[in-house]
Amino acid sequence: MKVLLVYPQFPETFWNFKHALRFIGKKAGNPPLGLLTVAGFLPREWELKLVDENVTPLTETDIKWADYVMLSAMTVQKEAVRAIIERCKRQGKKLIAGGPLFTVDADQYPEIDHLVLNEAEVTLPRFLADLERGSPGHLYTAGPGEWADLSQTPLPRWDLLNFKDYNAMAIQYSRGCPFDCEFCDITMLYGRRPRTKRKEQIVAELEALYRQGWRGGVFVVDDNFIGNKVQLKEEILPAMADWLQRHDYPFSFNTQASINLADDEELMAAMVRVGFESVFIGIETPAEESLTECGKVQNKNRDLVAAVKKIQRHGLQVQGGFIVGFDHDPPTIFDRQIEFIQQSGIVTAMVGLLNVLKGTKLYQRLEKEGRVLAESRGNNTELRINYRPKMPWDVLLQGYQKVLTTIYAPEHFYRRVNEFLREFNPPPGRKLHPRLYHVKAFLKSVFLIGLLGQERAYFWRLVGWALLKKPRVFPWAIACSIYGFHFRKVFLEGTENATVPLAAPDTSPV
Repeated sequence: MKVLLVYPQFPETFWNFKHALRFIGKKAGNPPLGLLTVAGFLPREWELKLVDENVTPLTETDIKWADYVMLSAMTVQKEAVRAIIERCKRQGKKLIAGGPLFTVDADQYPEIDHLVLNEAEVTLPRFLADLERGSPGHLYTAGPGEWADLSQTPLPRWDLLNFKDYNAMAIQYSRGCPFDCEFCDITMLYGRRPRTKRKEQIVAELEALYRQGWRGGVFVVDDNFIGNKVQLKEEILPAMADWLQRHDYPFSFNTQASINLADDEELMAAMVRVGFESVFIGIETPAEESLTECGKVQNKNRDLVAAVKKIQRHGLQVQGGFIVGFDHDPPTIFDRQIEFIQQSGIVTAMVGLLNVLKGTKLYQRLEKEGRVLAESRGNNTELRINYRPKMPWDVLLQGYQKVLTTIYAPEHFYRRVNEFLREFNPPPGRKLHPRLYHVKAFLKSVFLIGLLGQERAYFWRLVGWALLKKPRVFPWAIACSIYGFHFRKVFLEGTENATVPLAAPDTSPV
């Protein structure tokens, strides 16, 4: 059996860091961990080939070679998925598909020969058994409340990957989130009870990456890494710390977590000791009434700015997600978002328009109210929404653009970088592992930002401050400057040239 595993191309978004990756000569941020893990389930005698369209184009020769083509995708990759399906069908190839896009929207893809949905640990063995018998079915789904046992998850097939194309590798420790925010689809896909791998599995995954020659960043892809704090502190982080110490700390880490990380100093300290450098946190909004509306209970009744700064002082850079467009957003929400982002020192602030994801509690509520206008495209930084908002559309759009053009303007962005670096305390004594692409990134930043960029005065002021006042944060100063370059390309240059249909009261803003 010859199986071609295809990961569709992402459109240009906040998170693909396309413009930042130019500085380090990489093609993509992270590899397709889902497909690599699925490959681990497949029989070893099969011939496998991986094509990640984000690093290399899918050719007609690739498709012709395969007996089966396997697809995995998220909603934001929908457009690229359609193109791949059409090309494969023209060559008469059998298609197998799974992942979040197909799990939520299976009925939209009748041309897929075999839909293997939900978690692969549950449904893929059933499909493979039927395939071996010569009678594979069309649809494989998990039953109600049927969640995967992650102790059965195989090692990803890292041998299928060209490491040089990627900025960081990826591993997964847990699935599921104890919180249930109205707009989020994670609990629908993976449940509210965090399920975890054993410490032996995590160590084995680190060892596998190490033996394949990887040295550098590792993204722990969990939607909420701290869903099971006790196991993290007692088992996982100590096992990682022991392995990393024995191997001279070849990896650094970043992940995603909830704001209650700030409540656990022991956990923050343990994460930093292991080598975690940044954490993405869904802040969403400083408006308490909007937090109540969307069920973001973990963010309520706390000083969010103080919580962010506490995490930063422990040595973790906070990246933040923000949303505008809630029903309870006051007219002042845009200025309040700007003020919060600037005060918190969150350099990587992903501000998006509320979009309604199919299957979420928000979707169900707005559908009953007749306010869902279209299916989400999966990219909430586009100048479009898929529901009828309470706030007038033109006010929402103009306010959103005001937030973006303010926080990523050089004056405000570099002020925020300084705010962050003053609070940030990277661990002393940790050995740095500089690589050639770090040197290239610095030289490119000097040329593209320090010499050619409109923000060059801010850049040199930051560089001088870091070198003279706090040399330990100098690498972060350069990295933040490169991030700013990317964000301005995505948000400022993109919004200036965008043509967006404004909605009249009785028409769709989509």
